[in-house]
Amino acid sequence: MLSYNIQAGIDTRQYRDYLTKGWKHLLPNRERLRNLNLIAEMLRGYDLVGLQEVDSGSLRSGFVDMTEYLAHRSGYPHWYRQVNRNIGVLAQHSNGFLSRLRPTRVSNHRLPPGNGRGAMLIEFGDGPDALVVCTMHLALSRRVRAKQLDFIGELIGERKHVIVMGDLNAGCESREVRAFIDRTGLMDPPCEQATFPSWRPVRRIDHILVSHALEVVRTRVVDYALSDHLPICVELMPPAGMQHAA
Repeated sequence: MLSYNIQAGIDTRQYRDYLTKGWKHLLPNRERLRNLNLIAEMLRGYDLVGLQEVDSGSLRSGFVDMTEYLAHRSGYPHWYRQVNRNIGVLAQHSNGFLSRLRPTRVSNHRLPPGNGRGAMLIEFGDGPDALVVCTMHLALSRRVRAKQLDFIGELIGERKHVIVMGDLNAGCESREVRAFIDRTGLMDPPCEQATFPSWRPVRRIDHILVSHALEVVRTRVVDYALSDHLPICVELMPPAGMQHAA
């Protein structure tokens, strides 16, 4: 599985691009579709994908729903989007999720304090062996992130097979991430490789956290510097509850 903040399809290679390419957050451009096509090629090798900073069809994206576009381009039969900040024709800030397996349930949740951040809960299978995936994009404020992670902890409860993934905007050793791990009992995240900024990574703020009941085969940061974040990947053995999700 993969988690990737795609920065609405904007290719950022250096800090000054935030200034010189800032207009791309508001207006359409030909390069964006090329970037989405490159991202789609990379996504083909994964079963489950959580996407952050997706646009769901507005002026800046040329009215292209990026989650749907990437799903079709990469061959995913199941895709879901969550619009968290709707600015009408100007922007549709969203999370996205792509899956080669049919989920049993999908639910969207607004994160506190309700100012445009959200989480998606995707469930595969039923009973104690079901797999629960929560994908999200957390706030920039540490205080708000702590509240959002408390909410996520309540959301996932004491389920056995859990994956929490996304752009947490917080490092491995941050107080709020440590408190969340201590509360939920998820594995410590691997922090050897940074994910941000993609052209010279110094911070690991993108994470895939998994429960101890899941067998992790490999975890890695994918060297694909198209957004300002690098994608992260976890390979694991699926629980028995996913066998009937296809």
